[in-house]
Amino acid sequence: MNVNKTGTGIEKTVTDLTIEVARDFANEAGFSEAGLVALPYADEARNATRFAEWVQAGRAGSMTYLTRMDEERKHFVRAKVGTPFPWARSAIVCLANYNSAAPRSIAPADRQAGWIARYAWSSRVDGEGVRRPSDYHKVLKKRLLALEDRLHQDFGAFEARAYVDTGPVVERSLATAAGLGWTGKNTCLIHPKLGSFGFLAVLLTSMPVQKIEAPTAPEVPLEIPDRCGSCTRCIDACPTNALATPYQMDARKCIAYLTIEHKGPIAPELMEGMGRQVFGCDICQDVCPWNRKAPISADPELEPRAELVNPALEALAAMDEHEFERVFNGSPVRRAGFAGLRRNIAIAMGNSGVRESATRLREWASAADEGLRAAAQWALKKLNL
Repeated sequence: MNVNKTGTGIEKTVTDLTIEVARDFANEAGFSEAGLVALPYADEARNATRFAEWVQAGRAGSMTYLTRMDEERKHFVRAKVGTPFPWARSAIVCLANYNSAAPRSIAPADRQAGWIARYAWSSRVDGEGVRRPSDYHKVLKKRLLALEDRLHQDFGAFEARAYVDTGPVVERSLATAAGLGWTGKNTCLIHPKLGSFGFLAVLLTSMPVQKIEAPTAPEVPLEIPDRCGSCTRCIDACPTNALATPYQMDARKCIAYLTIEHKGPIAPELMEGMGRQVFGCDICQDVCPWNRKAPISADPELEPRAELVNPALEALAAMDEHEFERVFNGSPVRRAGFAGLRRNIAIAMGNSGVRESATRLREWASAADEGLRAAAQWALKKLNL
């Protein structure tokens, strides 16, 4: 037993945490895999420097939540876990597989079909047998809280925080340190068996990680070495050159960022490369060899919605705001917003080469929303209309 004083000044008695317990409890909660890392982890200072350099180069774009500073320490809040959470002694990093048997974005498809990122297809069947959209943030947060409750049952009181893409932590760095995979040249975490189609969720705790002295005893796994080798498929496939440098993503050029986070007009040269993507992008993962044999998810809360696979652009464009809310309520797609999704659809229509969209695009070319208006005008010009 160890006595740990939390940031609140309350003394709490806990038992050291082990990787076996973390994995078993995470699996019970519904996760595909989990890792454990003691904080601060070995490469934290190096990763903090890289994160700061990335932000200072402007590559975070308009995502100001990534650039928040700790004024007292004069460094970025997300750079080190100990900055916002000085009491944290360990991180349980959980992974949920969302790979599906549906086609890849790079597979042949109808020219009038758009693409919604695979992670946003998720759905579940409710108590009445009706399939409804599911947001992985809520699904996995519920599981993290179940994991935390299970730990409390065995270990008593301890400080904890649960995050699914919502907290001031760099999940990928923690996942790498916890032995869940390596950071690929496309900047995604790649698990050696599950590939990169996985959600990450983090439970920070005030519990220390057990130190094993015996050389033959099971320990927290070491980091998995980089296995990308000489492969450059992801870099070569990125149509907007967001991966100009291996292992570094320029968010300002990333299609996922442009279609979800970025608001307003998009530069013409980037619209040209966005192809048929209307929400997110899977290209750099779809070409990755590590996803070829990745297992298909059997997660009942993250099953794909068939209607979101290669959706018809005109069907998406025909939705009014009420229909948009009905179709995507509870879905990650809502993050793009109604106007944002329409802007993305207009760009995809322009890239489709199909001129039947002319009426819709002409209507949008005088829209009040600047992003939609600029996209529609660009699309009409692209189609020589």
